[in-house]
Order: sequence, then C-alpha cells, then structure tokens
Amino acid sequence: MTSKLFTATALATALLAGLAAAPAMAQNTYTPGIDNAQQAVHARIQQGMQSGQITPSEAQNLYRRDRDIQNREAEFKSDGRASPQERQQLRADMAELSAEVERMIANRNVVGQYGRNGQYDQNGQHGQNSQYGQNDNTPGIDNRQFEISQRIEEGLRTGRISQREARMLQRQERNIQRHEAAFKSDGVVTQQERRQLRNELSALRDQVERLINPRG
Repeated sequence: MTSKLFTATALATALLAGLAAAPAMAQNTYTPGIDNAQQAVHARIQQGMQSGQITPSEAQNLYRRDRDIQNREAEFKSDGRASPQERQQLRADMAELSAEVERMIANRNVVGQYGRNGQYDQNGQHGQNSQYGQNDNTPGIDNRQFEISQRIEEGLRTGRISQREARMLQRQERNIQRHEAAFKSDGVVTQQERRQLRNELSALRDQVERLINPRG
C-alpha cells in the first residue's frame, strides 16, 4: 500500500506541475469547465489508487488516456481558438474517461474487503488481527502488472505496438485484474490462485515482447 501511495502522489504531482507550467490562454481558448473536469478525474484516480481500488497498471492506462486528451486540447488551442465542436469533443472525451474511472472504482467496491470474521469494513480498514493484507497481499503480481503496462506504453511510443494491438493487450490485462479481484474477494489468495495469476501475466508479457521484438 505504501508503494501505491507513493506512486499516486508522484503521478499526481507530475500532472499538477504540468498544469501549473501551462501558459495563460486567450479568452477564446479558455476552457475552465474542461480543466475542472481534468482535475476532478486526477483526484479520483489518486483516490482510487490510495484506496487500492485502482491498481498502478490501471492508473498508468488512465493517465495515458488523460495525456492524449490534453494533447488534443493543446492542438485545438494552437491556432488561438477552441471551436464549439472542439470543446464538445473534449467534454465527451473527459466524460468517457471519468466514467471509466468510476467503473473501476465501482467494480472494486462490489468485490469488497473482508476481515477475519467475514464482516465488511465500510472504511476499507482492517484490524491487526485481520487476514487481509497478509493472505490477500500480492505485491509481486502487482509489480508485474505495472511493468507490463509500462512495456505496452513503451511499445506505443516507439510505434512497435499499434493502437489496436495495445487495446487487445489491455483487455487481457483487465481480465487478469478481474481474476485477481475475484481471488481476493474471500480475503485469501491461495498458492494455486497466485500461480494462475503469474502464469497469465507471463503469457501476456511474452505476447508484449513478441510484438516489441518480433523475430525475423
């Protein structure tokens, strides 16, 4: 959880620094509603990471999509104006991203967090006697997910992975994350379940590497 808090803070700090460095826009490129929506989405992603409802890998994908929207906004503003159609597209993009963040948080809320006696803790906190955080802790698997997400991102940046291929890989990644959430729903992740998650991640990683480094 400490690593997730650090990651959330670092990502949020980087985003806020980028926002602070942006030059002031003329009145016809002023988009306070869109900017507020972006800040709200940033806050929800950070909240989801801190609560464990959004994994670092999921956050990586969400922040990438947010950067895409920011780049599109900068492109729209480059001629000194943002047309009503362009503003509408940005609002639709932000609404879609916000809905995706809320779906991720809602899915993790449905899974829930349970203590030793199987009682749900409304605050997501567990006492010292709880099994949660011991039998349910999967830092190695979470780190692998994050590394795979970074490799997909790298493949996209270098053009070795297409957008279509990236979407396919990310769907597989989400399936693995759903498996992990299901395994954690009873408060215990067994050795067999951990082995399954590792095998699924290894297969996904191999697929990513084949796309990035195809053999002649």
